[in-house]
Amino acid sequence: MRRRDIQPELLDLLPQNDPRAIRAREEMCIVNGIMGNHRWIERMVRRHGQKGWKITELGAGDGALSLRLLNSGLCREEEMQAVDLVSRPLNWPVAAGWFTGDVIAAALPHSEVVIANLFLHHFTNHELHSIGSKISPATRLIVAAEPARLWIHRFLGRLLCEVAELNDVQNHDMQLSIRAGFRGKELGRALGLGDEWQMHVQMHPLGAYRFMAERGQQV
Repeated sequence: MRRRDIQPELLDLLPQNDPRAIRAREEMCIVNGIMGNHRWIERMVRRHGQKGWKITELGAGDGALSLRLLNSGLCREEEMQAVDLVSRPLNWPVAAGWFTGDVIAAALPHSEVVIANLFLHHFTNHELHSIGSKISPATRLIVAAEPARLWIHRFLGRLLCEVAELNDVQNHDMQLSIRAGFRGKELGRALGLGDEWQMHVQMHPLGAYRFMAERGQQV
């Protein structure tokens, strides 16, 4: 798996109300819990962000990650924004921003922090460069948790699906996600981040590629 291999995932092809798709989305809570993605993103934003900074989540889905940050006191409702193809969730705060659209085609909202969880690996490097070019000049911090593209995680993923009795959609898509994942500073390069960004990467043993980039203060 020297190079990223991006293929359409079943969950993206099934109707939203398909029982297999519904179960797969529910099972993502198990996967996220094991990988510790939400906890790590919260820690990084708390440690490296500043009070009053706006936060934008790319590919927010049901809004669970953003709501976690909001409920933990990291930001106020009016400082939280999200972008996704799906419409605004019913439990999304009234004062928080929700932008329904394609992150490749649409302009990204102004914010100091951009976060993403298991989202950016869906895009080719060319598409990621387009997303990176839309990041607001005000953005100081990018935090993303994605699949780590290592063969051992493909094995562990199959084992997890069997032990936890995850459905066929999760089993299939997990393997594709790992093959589309990242190593080293691939994500930063794909986004087109320049020398003004300090990039930090951690490959977590349980399959997460943890990426953080901080931009120096503007002169």
